[in-house]
Amino acid sequence: MAGRRGSLSPYCLFVRDLLPQLQRRGLPVSRVVDAIPYCSQAWALLTKEEKGVYTEKVRKWNERKRSQKAVEEVMLSFVVWFFVLLSAVVTDIFYFVNIYSHGKLPSHCEQRFLPCEIGCVRYSLQDGIMADFHHFIDPEVPPRGFRYHCQAASDATHKIPVSGFHLSRTCYTVVLRELLEFAQPARGVWPHFYCRSNDRFRINWCLNRMASIESRLELLTVEDLLTKLYQKKYQKMPSKNWVYGELDVFLWNFSSNTRCKWHEENDILWCALASCKKIAYCISKSLASMYGVSLTAAHMPLQDCDYGESGNTKMVMLDAGCFQVRFFKLIPCVISSSLSVQTCQFQLSSLDTVFRNIHWAD
Repeated sequence: MAGRRGSLSPYCLFVRDLLPQLQRRGLPVSRVVDAIPYCSQAWALLTKEEKGVYTEKVRKWNERKRSQKAVEEVMLSFVVWFFVLLSAVVTDIFYFVNIYSHGKLPSHCEQRFLPCEIGCVRYSLQDGIMADFHHFIDPEVPPRGFRYHCQAASDATHKIPVSGFHLSRTCYTVVLRELLEFAQPARGVWPHFYCRSNDRFRINWCLNRMASIESRLELLTVEDLLTKLYQKKYQKMPSKNWVYGELDVFLWNFSSNTRCKWHEENDILWCALASCKKIAYCISKSLASMYGVSLTAAHMPLQDCDYGESGNTKMVMLDAGCFQVRFFKLIPCVISSSLSVQTCQFQLSSLDTVFRNIHWAD
């Protein structure tokens, strides 16, 4: 007899085999259940060995069914796990950090770097940039004979004075304590901080110097994070060219509300806070649509939210009201009725090209 929940018995298999024969005899049977009353006598006449054949068939059928059910359960659990994982990725919080120094001193110096500025942002794919942290740091005195080297390195990048800067904080430990309070480590679980791979040595050194002892902060690379997020979504590794291409961009170098107030007011490109925000912009542009997240002003500058994935991120947006541009072949300017100034787009070959060809307005 057929059992409950789709189980099969040897007798059911025997009846199924006899069903065509019964139909040829003209009996009113269209299903196995209709033929059961007509097969009981024939079943009773079978030998033990003949019944054993049907018993073996039932055993193999049940094994196949259990195997199929197990596969279906595994697939279902994988699908559930996958969607839970993607949901967790969207809400995971990451911290992007950068620390600028007054140049890099030779390896024989005890002070390899002189930390002078720190920036950090709290970010998630779902909410974009949730908060930012920024301080100028009062650096140590440069080693004897290296003051000019440090000031020259500063003048070529972030332009923060080596000494006498009125916005600098006075103590390493104060800045580091406030950074940890910003990251809000809970019950011994330290958050992960991310930076660009080519900045990792400098930032690690500076954090350890500021902590006086080896820092407990775990510093990972943004390149590995982008690779991991891509792999979780598509179950395959992205190419290194894609990863670095998504992060090496110029589009937001001069976007408003990206640099700190001092660097913004002084029209200085290099800013620790801006470097962290641009990492968040790049990840938003690369992965938000993959994970079904709508871009907002918290993910990237508002004027660029409609820029689209097809946009060229090797292009800088300049405000014509702040800059006078020379020696460039300008692409037709885009004038928006909602803007008070004209926005120009031009292609850059490198960051050096910016400084060689831009005449700063008086």
